Amino acid sequence: MSATAVRKIIHIDMDAFYASVEQRDDSTLRGRPVAVGHGAKRGVVLAASYEARAFGVRSAMPSTSALRLCADLVFVPPRFEIYRAVSSQIQQIFAEYTSLVEPLSLDEAYLDVTENRRGLPSASATAKEIRARILEETQLTASAGISYNKFLAKLASDHRKPNGQFVIAPEMGSAFVETLPVAKFHGVGPVTAMKMQKLGIETGADLRSAPLSLLQQHFGKSAAWYRAIAHGEDDRPVVADRPRKSSGSETTFQDDLTEPGPIEAGVLAMADEVWAWCAKAKAFGRTVTVKVKFADFHQVTRSRSFSAPVTNRDLLRQTSLDLIRSLLPPSQGIRLVGVTVSNFPEEQEFSGDDLPLFARDEHRRTAPVLAEAT
Repeated sequence: MSATAVRKIIHIDMDAFYASVEQRDDSTLRGRPVAVGHGAKRGVVLAASYEARAFGVRSAMPSTSALRLCADLVFVPPRFEIYRAVSSQIQQIFAEYTSLVEPLSLDEAYLDVTENRRGLPSASATAKEIRARILEETQLTASAGISYNKFLAKLASDHRKPNGQFVIAPEMGSAFVETLPVAKFHGVGPVTAMKMQKLGIETGADLRSAPLSLLQQHFGKSAAWYRAIAHGEDDRPVVADRPRKSSGSETTFQDDLTEPGPIEAGVLAMADEVWAWCAKAKAFGRTVTVKVKFADFHQVTRSRSFSAPVTNRDLLRQTSLDLIRSLLPPSQGIRLVGVTVSNFPEEQEFSGDDLPLFARDEHRRTAPVLAEAT
């Protein structure tokens, strides 16, 4: 790339966001291992503080497993309305530095700061000031990755967590990627990494030297993308204000689950997170979909479409439960569940009391998933 073409991308990632908000708002939780979720037998960890992570507690882990790892773990119920309010505060800070903000979730976003709106000496200085503003206004810490493309910026944000930042300059990109295990690449999930490893591809350097024909044979259309990121290349722009066609949330369990209780609890947690977004955005869809990924990475979806948008939280929860129960008991362990609301009307003129008049079930089974987000 020419010097004039080099972009300046920042990836901001809040540190243990949900758990950190709870510790901020309740001083008795500070310094203690905290899990956001429900500690009941059927509960699932939605987020874990760094104190809890030191014991091996991770998001999507069944509550019973988390408590076995950390007997002193404190469970607090999620408050999605608070998390979204804080996220909105953070988005307002971003907007002061660039109009090119691409949120990935409540707690992370890409920013293109190539146009130096604030006159700061570098993208690194911009990231440092943004992180300081976030701390000052929300009392929460954030980590940042700074680079010339989105792929490397996201990798960089993990490099100094928590409460740090790291720069991958253009002259560093290729060398940084070549030593990295492919399993660490954003966009290369466990099944793809395992498949690469069976082909002798362990690192970015291995991926870079693999014949394109071999990659195409085993990874199809994704081969060109894998080859590009192995060279530290990513031409995707930061896209702001993309219209939402759906709202979804999914979680990968720490261990494959077979018992209905924890599986249902995971689905309900995802339904609650989706509902929180829908209620905040005042965007409601007619189709509810539950996704399940089994231990062998086969994926199944179950959908129900209504005649009117789902504007009732209890209906979303019950529909999600009904759909997951159609797959229980599972024939094998379940590693991931997700809930999505889609089919948004272009113009939504209804009250919160409107209920759908009828429903249609749609079942679909897909082939094994060969690539997934990490």
